[in-house]
Amino acid sequence: MKIGVPKEIKVHEYRVGLTPSSVREVVDRGHSVLVQTQAGAGIGATDADYQRAGATIVGGAAEVFAGADMIVKVKEPQAVERRMLREGQVLFTYLHLAPDPEQARDLLASGAACIAYETVTSPARGLPLLAPMSEVAGRMSVQAGAHCLERAAGGMGILLGGVAGVAPARIVILGAGVVGRNAAQMAVGSGAQVVVIDKSTEALRHLDAMLGSRVMTIFSNRDNVEREVLRADLVISGVLVPGAAAPKLVTREMLGRMKNGSVIVDVAIDQGGSAETSRPTTHAEPTYVVDGVVHYCVANMPGAVPRTSTYALNNATLPFVMALAEHGWREALRRDPHLKAGLNIAAGKVTYREVAEALGLAFTAVDAVLG
Repeated sequence: MKIGVPKEIKVHEYRVGLTPSSVREVVDRGHSVLVQTQAGAGIGATDADYQRAGATIVGGAAEVFAGADMIVKVKEPQAVERRMLREGQVLFTYLHLAPDPEQARDLLASGAACIAYETVTSPARGLPLLAPMSEVAGRMSVQAGAHCLERAAGGMGILLGGVAGVAPARIVILGAGVVGRNAAQMAVGSGAQVVVIDKSTEALRHLDAMLGSRVMTIFSNRDNVEREVLRADLVISGVLVPGAAAPKLVTREMLGRMKNGSVIVDVAIDQGGSAETSRPTTHAEPTYVVDGVVHYCVANMPGAVPRTSTYALNNATLPFVMALAEHGWREALRRDPHLKAGLNIAAGKVTYREVAEALGLAFTAVDAVLG
């Protein structure tokens, strides 16, 4: 199979779909790889590094899309990239379609088989291709929140850990999944007061066993969420419903009663965000203020640390890339029900129920398009 790796073009996105090491593994199995020039510059990988791994370097994205049977990316294809997809081509990347009807429409029109990292599952019922970036985003959320709380960044001017005689900040984390656990680990290390809210008592027990008295775990209901959000200096949301739009836990009315200069870091923004006032931002302009509350809603947070993020992502995606290359997408999905769960769009049909429901589109079972 011919695999294409274009340079990411989303604002301040420096990750890359395949590292030189991953390319070498693919080429050693008899496949060919087209890499757009400078695609790996953001992680310090040169064109020469890719050539030594066996890749062919091409000048532009158009050559990559035209020459490849499968496109391996990191972020969702932008409008200009979507126009280059063709019928029968495989797209393997993060998609986050639920809050993005325009992208869904273009992918449906392309006829491509679009497999989303974020909905591929594991035998343990986890999300193995989302987990590495959730780990990174969870850890970054605390340092991003700490910066936003600084007065110069629009915050109330509070240090997370406080100092002797001065109370620390109160961090409220919505969700005890991968993002929440990693955020909590970083948050307790800062010396802040840490509260984690989740509707899964099992997840809360796991966090309690891991961090003990350094974190307060609270069951999620409307009263508890509202009370803790209003008391928070920093709210971090990592709530996830796989493939579906994120639930709106922080309402517009609640925002007006939050502390002036408090901060919301909405890691769930890829799926539409957990605050009613959340909208996607970029690393170029990461924040905005509503009712005195600073919103940090960068949709590709791990892109700020591309070396860590790319290598962590490739560790998880490479086995699936190899399976798709070895067997073709239809047979690879037949063989692996967990990879099968990643198919969101194929042959002009939506094949992931939660995406179809979020966008008000017809749902088609994966088996119907596998033939």
